[in-house]
Amino acid sequence: MFIRSAKVQDCHLLSNLAYKSKAYWGYTEDFLQQCKEDLTVTKGYIEENPVFVMESDNKIIAFYSLTINEMKLDALFIDPDYIGKGLGRMIWDHLLNKAKELGISEFTLDSEPNAEGFYLKMGAKNIGSTPSTVFPDRHLPLMKVDVLKLLNVRQ
Repeated sequence: MFIRSAKVQDCHLLSNLAYKSKAYWGYTEDFLQQCKEDLTVTKGYIEENPVFVMESDNKIIAFYSLTINEMKLDALFIDPDYIGKGLGRMIWDHLLNKAKELGISEFTLDSEPNAEGFYLKMGAKNIGSTPSTVFPDRHLPLMKVDVLKLLNVRQ
């Protein structure tokens, strides 16, 4: 496994991976189509934000992105073919170290409801809920991550 900064030419692969990963949870095609804009990673987004990809055999199998001005984990997606194989922990550890390197001591994330258990297992705390950007009457778990505390626990 290799983790590197995303390149602007990765935007279509990342968008497809985000869509495929979201579909893993059994959402309807109509639901997924309504989410498509939010799942799209643009060249501009990659240029403006820290985006990191995990590769295996030159294939992108996971990625995450942060928005520094909001101190937020904006995305973390794993190819469904690789879910349950320990890659989530690997990319999470990279994310924590990268956040520290970028001067981020804590951040929030709007969790996919089906992924909340993963984030709790990784040490995130549920601090409430937040409206979905796609479906305002749908609420997502709002989570907070104390980067320095989690890194100290792992050492």
